[in-house]
Amino acid sequence: MSAGVELDHVTVRFGEFTAVDDATLDIKGGEFFSFLGPSGCGKTTILRTVSGFLDPSEGTVRIGGKDMTGIGPNRRPTALIFQNLALFPLMTVTENITYGLRVQGIDKATRARKADELLNLIALPGQGNKQMSELSGGQKQRVAIARALAVQPQVLLLDEPLSALDLKLRQHMRNELRTIQRMVGITFIYITHDQGEALTMSDRIAVMNDGVIQQIGDGKAIYDEPATAFVASFVGENNPFAGMVAQANGSFALIETKFGRLRGRNPRGLKQGDKAILFVRPESAKLAPGSADTTFSSEVKSVAFEGNMTHVFLQGAGKKDITVTVGRHNGASIPERGSVATVSYDAELGLALPEGKMARE
Repeated sequence: MSAGVELDHVTVRFGEFTAVDDATLDIKGGEFFSFLGPSGCGKTTILRTVSGFLDPSEGTVRIGGKDMTGIGPNRRPTALIFQNLALFPLMTVTENITYGLRVQGIDKATRARKADELLNLIALPGQGNKQMSELSGGQKQRVAIARALAVQPQVLLLDEPLSALDLKLRQHMRNELRTIQRMVGITFIYITHDQGEALTMSDRIAVMNDGVIQQIGDGKAIYDEPATAFVASFVGENNPFAGMVAQANGSFALIETKFGRLRGRNPRGLKQGDKAILFVRPESAKLAPGSADTTFSSEVKSVAFEGNMTHVFLQGAGKKDITVTVGRHNGASIPERGSVATVSYDAELGLALPEGKMARE
């Protein structure tokens, strides 16, 4: 059984500091929902507020349509997986998984049956008698999930649970987590600063910065149609060209930049004279001339070969380089360091947004 989670104008303050500012959203029952943002953006504060370890300064949290005001964490239909997993090192795998059931007074035979079910679910059948020290990092991660699922929560809260794993294991566990979530069908609320995790696992994502939800959408919308300069610069690599709107007609805008006038889509309705940033993703740029308002030139600072692709770094207008990503077999000639390269892009793949705060490097 799963439950939806509603945040209704939730604000959380610590003295004069506002950790979460007027957060409103509706997480559907059975959804894999992620909060994505840099450290200190407020995402873990939201998780702790949903779980009941923090009370909102303003606003309401509802789980399954029920107001959670005054209901402590031990009485909410949630389970929380911490970053450090908090497994008991002197207990066996089965004892760890069934700990919550034992606290609830569930008999030993029922606990054993439940442990066997969950060991099969997490692909560790017959390993209940092992000590925690005998398990790999990924196996410990799965045990932590099984322990959380044993108490049959309606909402599972995960606070950056993969952050301590190496890259390959982290990528493997993304798929396992998503598979487990689909099998059990309960609501997962996932906290991460890793955009790869959020994009690959989530049904929807809320991107946060400075306590404010910047955008909510599925991975494709967040990546292809970022709503703010922060989202555009935080999610995936992006080349920003700051300037002022020289012309705006129809669905496109022409931005006056240090590289000349560059054209891109204008979904936010920018007008002539507005300060703006034009974003072009590295994979959308190509080392070839195009139309006059989508072509510019710059000096090549360095070239990085990465197997199936090559990254060409050019001199940007500020401290940040311009990056062009070239696929291995697309036939483009890779320029040498110190040469001047001509770069272009399709206007439909350029995105003009109002000037705003960018993600920190």
